[in-house]
Amino acid sequence: MKNIALVGFMGTGKTTIACLLAEKFKVEFVDIDELIEAKQQMRIVDIFAEKGEVFFRQVEKQVVAEIACQQNKIIACGGGVVLDPENIVNLKQNGILICLQAKPEVIIERTKDYVHRPLLNVPNPEEKIRGLLKIREIYYAKADYTVDTSSLSKLQVVGKIESWLKTKNLIAD
Repeated sequence: MKNIALVGFMGTGKTTIACLLAEKFKVEFVDIDELIEAKQQMRIVDIFAEKGEVFFRQVEKQVVAEIACQQNKIIACGGGVVLDPENIVNLKQNGILICLQAKPEVIIERTKDYVHRPLLNVPNPEEKIRGLLKIREIYYAKADYTVDTSSLSKLQVVGKIESWLKTKNLIAD
């Protein structure tokens, strides 16, 4: 099976849906952010604070390149992974890129208690979310398939992805 990489903004359900897909297809779940934290032996919020976003993105790029060349993985990517075109190329080379989206107000509600997300540790997180979504929409549009998770249950999202994969003959019935 080709890898399935989930991209999208924070709060859209990437990790949750990736775990469910990995369980359903009986393949390994990989979380890029967890791998970065393990590699750096630091939490992402601390990497951003101590080493900066540029350093974080360099490490993220290395981890994506390592994982993308493997097979049979369901990969949950960080929200900004799509900002580097090389990451998109690497993820698509041996996999399928699926973008999870949600309306800004849904993201705001889902992320309101995220103190561990450096990009939201700002005076006006709603404004920041809307701005980042606008910047990233052209990158997220490079996905092979997109699901709006705003009003869907976890199982409905998994069902939509599974149905699309079957339609494209990317998984067996």
